[in-house]
Amino acid sequence: MIEIAWENFTPWSALAGGIIIGLSAAAFVLLNGRIAGISGIVGGLLAPRKRDVLWRVAFLAGMIAAPLIWMMTADLPAIEINASYPVLVISGLLVGIGTRYGSGCTSGHGVCGLSRLSLRSLTATLTFMTAGFITVYAVRHLITGA
Repeated sequence: MIEIAWENFTPWSALAGGIIIGLSAAAFVLLNGRIAGISGIVGGLLAPRKRDVLWRVAFLAGMIAAPLIWMMTADLPAIEINASYPVLVISGLLVGIGTRYGSGCTSGHGVCGLSRLSLRSLTATLTFMTAGFITVYAVRHLITGA
């Protein structure tokens, strides 16, 4: 039987967050002509081109600054990671490999690509969502027996 933690069910804040992310991604592509995919932004810094670094650094600085600004007004939500460092490292490497083979990450395909009605992004999003569902089921029910 599945138990739902109703105290964590926050549809209005989730809706507001989704609207903000959607508007931000739309503004980014309209104003800059670029997709707000994190892997592409970071990847562009690894092999920088002239006149292509400042906006990438500014984007990443904003991602780092946002929780710091939040901490000035409220406590950050508690983060609990129930995995060892080796598992986290292997997971990160697998995500990186998948991002490379999939030509983008969840933000690039799931947010920006789907909003552009990209069939490639739809395929990528369905693939990583399905892989995520299968992985969670396998780890929680087949491997650990929880």
